[in-house]
Parts: sequence; structure tokens; C-alpha cells
Amino acid sequence: MEQNGDIQVSGFIEKQAMFEHLLTYEPGFEKNFRSVIRKVLQEARKNLSRDAASYIQDDPRKAAKAVKHTVYKQVFGGNVSILNKRKASNIRTNYVPTRTLQPGQRGGNRRPRSQRTRQVDSYYGSDRGFILRFLNQGTVTRDTRYGSRGALRRTDWFGHTAPWHMEQAASEVAAAINEYVKQQANG
Repeated sequence: MEQNGDIQVSGFIEKQAMFEHLLTYEPGFEKNFRSVIRKVLQEARKNLSRDAASYIQDDPRKAAKAVKHTVYKQVFGGNVSILNKRKASNIRTNYVPTRTLQPGQRGGNRRPRSQRTRQVDSYYGSDRGFILRFLNQGTVTRDTRYGSRGALRRTDWFGHTAPWHMEQAASEVAAAINEYVKQQANG
């Protein structure tokens, strides 16, 4: 159809309105997109936390809970990382590791535990993110006047497992966005 020298395509205005609705600056799309990102990153965080728990194996104070997820506000995206708290929460545990020596057997540490050691041992859950960083990055050999305290070797478990979970999350976001676009296009 041609009117006044302009060419009009039937349905063009409706399609243009649909594409306007799908633009990223449109509030409805932004809200839906961020909720999809949040849901997918929560799942990735849960899977990484489960992997951390299986890697640590014996984790009575739940250090695996120190994996966090973040959804960005300015751009579309997010990340999953190890929590780095500045201050411990008020959740404490009175866990005391069991002695491996038999009664009367020589060995072990004969020095009493310091107040600071008892405080660090009382950390629970997300406050124990430093344990995940120690296992990931390793530590240096510590020699004191009482002898060698040993070292933890670097394992980089987070660097191996996190990219795999994030790639899976990115594919889930892409599939959700495709589904949203199809839904908007069809009705």
C-alpha cells in the first residue's frame, strides 16, 4: 500500500512496537532479565557450594556456605565468588576437634589453645570463607620457634569448577532470553 508517497507494510507498526518492548532500556524487560540472571546465579552458587562441600569432605563448621553470588546493577550480568567478610557474624559454634591420641599416649600439642585460636575455631558458615581461600590459593610454610607448622598446597579448585558452572549459567540465561523473545513475539 502506498499513501502520500510513503510505503506502509501491514503489521509493521505492531512489529515495531514489539521490538520497542524488547529493548533493554524498557523497564519490564530489564526486570525480567535481572530476575532470570538472579535465579540462574543462585543455582550456580548452590552447585559451587555443593562442590566445595564435597571437596572439603569433613566440614563440620560448614565453610562451604561461604560461596556468594552477585547480580550487577549497572550492566546485565553477575558473578559467583568466595565471600570475603570484614567482620564475623554473631553465629558461633563451640566445636572442638576430637583428639586423635589415645589416653596416656605421648604426642600432640601440649600448649593450651589461645583465646584467638578458640575465637577462630568458633566461626561458622559464611564466616569461614578464609578456609576456602586457603584451600584454593594454598599457604606458605610457617616455621615457628615450636617447629614447622607446614603448608597447604595450592589446588585452585574454585578456578576449575566456577568457570564450568558459569558457562552453564550463561547458556541457561540465553535460553531463557530466547524463550522470552518468542513469548513476546507470539503474543
